[in-house]
Amino acid sequence: MTVDPRAALDRLVAALEAHYAAVLSKKGDDDPAVDDAYDVLADAFEVYDDALGTEHGEATPFYLAEEDDEDDDLDEDDLDEDDLDDEDGELEVDDDLADADA
Repeated sequence: MTVDPRAALDRLVAALEAHYAAVLSKKGDDDPAVDDAYDVLADAFEVYDDALGTEHGEATPFYLAEEDDEDDDLDEDDLDEDDLDDEDGELEVDDDLADADA
């Protein structure tokens, strides 16, 4: 079933408004209302973008990044004091640690 792009746009605008309201009234950094509004907004965007593409062959200039469950970046917590070069203050990564990320 094809979704009407106009209806999808209306839903997207409503989701944006709801997300903004949730952010304004959030009760802490991990407020589930903000998370829920985020999910609804992401879904509304995808539906709109798909409807726009299907009906008119066009797309928005936005994309939703895929959530990455594993952090592939090197964190400071992953470093030992031995990984730092004390002479010039530059960071030197232990070869074993660098190989684990590759």
